[in-house]
Amino acid sequence: MNKKVAIIMGSTSDLPVMQDAIDVLKELGIETYVDVVSAHRTPEKMYDFGKNAHKNGIAVIIAGAGGAAHLPGMVASLSPLPVVGVPVKSSNSIDGWDSVLSILQMPGGVPVATVALNGAKNAGILAAQIIGATQEDVRERIVAYKESLKEKVTKAAQEMRNNV
Repeated sequence: MNKKVAIIMGSTSDLPVMQDAIDVLKELGIETYVDVVSAHRTPEKMYDFGKNAHKNGIAVIIAGAGGAAHLPGMVASLSPLPVVGVPVKSSNSIDGWDSVLSILQMPGGVPVATVALNGAKNAGILAAQIIGATQEDVRERIVAYKESLKEKVTKAAQEMRNNV
């Protein structure tokens, strides 16, 4: 059985961005757990989640947050699991840079893998690759997924050449 990837976000307004991670993990056949866990508005929930995720069948945590974006780092400080941070360009954001830097600039000892601004799809793929490092069936699905990307580009290039 595949271990779960937890996809957490600071607010429901982050869901349109985080949906890309949910979708790619479903495509790869990896079970997900999705919730809103705000570092600022529900710190007790965040603490409980971070301390116990590994006891609840979670293998990797994807945490998306905008603005000050404390959620990925705070969860990483509490959990022994790998955390992938997704900076979200939100309505209160400074063009997204505040989110990027808040997640990217973690102190030594508290790593957070950081993807591009609104890069939840890559967060999902990275989480699958982490699981795939030890689960051959997941790794085989990732290989097939990447092969499909190559096929799409090859087909698009051929169509472009035919139409020029």
